[in-house]
Amino acid sequence: MKNLDKNTVKSFSDQWVRYDQSGMDNSEAKKIFKNYFSIFPWKRLSKSSEGFDMGCGTGRWAKFVSPKVGKLHCVDPSNAIHVAKKKLKQFKNIQYHQKSLDSSGLKNNSQDFGYMLGVLHYVPNAKAAIKSCVKLLKPGAPILLYIYYALDNRPLWFKYLWNLSNLLRLIISKLPKFLNFLICDIIALFIYFPLAKISLILENIGINFNNFPLRFYRKTSFYVMRTDSRDRFGTPFEKRYSKNDIYQMMKTSGLEKIKFKNSVPFWTVIGYKKK
Repeated sequence: MKNLDKNTVKSFSDQWVRYDQSGMDNSEAKKIFKNYFSIFPWKRLSKSSEGFDMGCGTGRWAKFVSPKVGKLHCVDPSNAIHVAKKKLKQFKNIQYHQKSLDSSGLKNNSQDFGYMLGVLHYVPNAKAAIKSCVKLLKPGAPILLYIYYALDNRPLWFKYLWNLSNLLRLIISKLPKFLNFLICDIIALFIYFPLAKISLILENIGINFNNFPLRFYRKTSFYVMRTDSRDRFGTPFEKRYSKNDIYQMMKTSGLEKIKFKNSVPFWTVIGYKKK
């Protein structure tokens, strides 16, 4: 368990025990799931396929993947794995592993697919993490990734706003747990919610401003905003990667046929292990 940041793992243990996703409407969760997995090659899988959910958290995506496959391995180093085990107890084809991605216990060349959503930007060495996961895949098997982007497709003013928000993250993430959660909730209420709704109003009157901050949340519930605010501002460790950075890491990790999703969330990308 070398390739992890212990403070970040503890932070997510706190977060997913508190926000276990039980407050998210199933239809909303399914809509977000389809958004992430819109480029995933479901036709390549069967009811006998075996794969992994690396950094599964509370298992919010596993509940949609599990019915489609033969076996799913949920892997997470934090205490969220216990929440996932409780919430997903009706799915008998899931195995749980409280381990890091570089010591999951799965055999190399054994998995028909894998996905790792919202994990790599919290890992000290993302390139090594991708390599660790690719080793688990069978030749030709797909892996879906979602990694925080380095704003490489955004204007300069947008990047300045992000730099300001990152300074806030560095401060908030060091606060005691109670204050950390409280301030993240305040940010969700007074920044996420208003900006998201303004974006929705602009869209409804025919002004489609793609670079409007937090536009992604214009049709999501406050529960999602609250969770993601804690993700963004409460976490002590975060790295961001450009589209080219991600492409190069995937390529050198033994992946080919790399395809990026050209809409939010950036960057969601699929790749296949070389045969």
